[in-house]
Amino acid sequence: MHIDYLDQHRDLVATLADWHHAQWGHLFDDWDIEVVRAELEGHATRRTLPTTLVMVEDSKPLGSVSLVLEDAPEFCDQGSPWLASLYVAPEHRGRGLGARLVHAAVDAAAGQGIDQLFLFTPDHANFYERLGWSRMLRTTLKGTPVDLMTIHPPLHAAKAVA
Repeated sequence: MHIDYLDQHRDLVATLADWHHAQWGHLFDDWDIEVVRAELEGHATRRTLPTTLVMVEDSKPLGSVSLVLEDAPEFCDQGSPWLASLYVAPEHRGRGLGARLVHAAVDAAAGQGIDQLFLFTPDHANFYERLGWSRMLRTTLKGTPVDLMTIHPPLHAAKAVA
C-alpha cells in the first residue's frame, strides 16, 4: 500500500466523491455530489493546494485526505489552510491508515512551506491530539458540535509524497 497525490489516480475521483459526500454532505450547504466530484477533479490536476492524497493498494482506494484553503466558510476567520476530508473505507479502519494519511498530509503541507494547518472534527479530536494536533475551540457547524484544531508542521522534517 502507498500514498499518492490524486493526480496519479484520477480514476478514483468518483469513488472518493461518493465517500466524502456520504460522510460530510450534511455539514455543508450546496455541497451536492456534483460539487464534490468537481472539487476532487480539480484536486486531481495539481499537487499544490487544494489537493488530495489517496492511499491505494492493488489499485484500490483505502482512504484519502485533502489539503484545502477553506474547509467551511463559517471558519474562514480562524486561518488557512485546512486538512480536510480524512476518510478510510470502513473495511480498512483500525489499522492505523488514518494516522498515516494525516502524517502524509502534514508532511506534504510542510513540503509546500506551510507552517500551520487547521482542521475541524465532530468526534475525533482525541485521535488528532495523539498525532500532535492542539484543540483551539469547541463550536458548532450546522448544529453539529465540532472541535477546531491546529498543528505546526515541522518544516525541516518535510518528506515528499509520491
